[in-house]
Amino acid sequence: MNPNEGDVRRLRVELGPQSYDILIGPDLLKRAGAEIAARLPGVRCAILTDENVAALHLDRLTDALAAAGLVFETKVLPAGEKTKSAEHLLGAVDFVLGTRMERGDVVIALGGGVIGDLSGFVAGIVRRGMKFVQVPTSLLAQVDSSVGGKTGINSTHGKNLIGVFHQPSLVLSDTDVLNTLSEREFRAGYAEVVKYGLIDRPDFFEWLEENWQAVFAGGPERGEAIAVSCQCKADVVARDEHEDGDRALLNLGHTFGHTLEGATGYDSRRLVHGEGVAIGMALAHRFSVRLNRCSADDAERVEAHLKAAGLPTRLSDVPGEMPPAEAFLDYIAQDKKVHRGALTFILTEGIGRSFIARDVPSSEVLAFLRECT
Repeated sequence: MNPNEGDVRRLRVELGPQSYDILIGPDLLKRAGAEIAARLPGVRCAILTDENVAALHLDRLTDALAAAGLVFETKVLPAGEKTKSAEHLLGAVDFVLGTRMERGDVVIALGGGVIGDLSGFVAGIVRRGMKFVQVPTSLLAQVDSSVGGKTGINSTHGKNLIGVFHQPSLVLSDTDVLNTLSEREFRAGYAEVVKYGLIDRPDFFEWLEENWQAVFAGGPERGEAIAVSCQCKADVVARDEHEDGDRALLNLGHTFGHTLEGATGYDSRRLVHGEGVAIGMALAHRFSVRLNRCSADDAERVEAHLKAAGLPTRLSDVPGEMPPAEAFLDYIAQDKKVHRGALTFILTEGIGRSFIARDVPSSEVLAFLRECT
């Protein structure tokens, strides 16, 4: 990871002919047109964004595209997790087809994880695969969902159950746009940063314990945390693009987290994705303690750091009534990591020592959930 071109860091996701750059730094929206045109000369652009992001950032993106001589059309979608639906997917597909853009043209996702996931799915299925550029505007999207090619929408059966793997041609992470996030949104994205330390980089977790306030404040530590997170994910994706092996480790906290999102009806007033992941990571460590795989001290240390950063760690931290443990287990049984009916979890033997646990007995999960609910 070598800084170049001033304050901009350039990382590479190595996937053979599908390899692409991640650019991380300030004021990258201003360079978006030039960076896209350099890699995809002459393309036309279909921009997908949401109402909140459009009001803040769309003009700077379209000005940059116009300055580079690129033609574009824009569709603005509602903000929120409920936009990751079949209804909005089909509306976005119809929009792109209506522009008469071709397979070699590009879909640009300007937004957070919801817009990125939906836009990538659109790009993956329209004309059997268009070019795709991620311009993530949330911390969560910059460090996680914009990298790796996972796209999709939610189902009534669970989160992200409908989708395809479709890699972007470029990821442009403008760190300046993070200054427009609410405190809650930034904290939620920080949960995904913590995840990388807990998977296999205990030194990074320790660094975060010492520097998280500087990351929140927006100093050079913020860029460092984003770059390390992206490098962690890029390394895993390069080894396992389609989650056939250890890429599943990136789902630490997500089995419980996705279950919580489904149980709350994807209502962002009660819970947003990163908050679900924070609770999920705390639960994964506590469940690992129950199975005698992790020390109670490590589980308490993880929970203490998440709490210090203002994140929820318990089911009781979610406002409103929660369903019974049996209903949670039904959601978990729909998780994408379930294999031939056997429950699979990402558990841990300590900070930075996560592993894939297959054939976890449902009776153990149910007993643990009953303790938690």
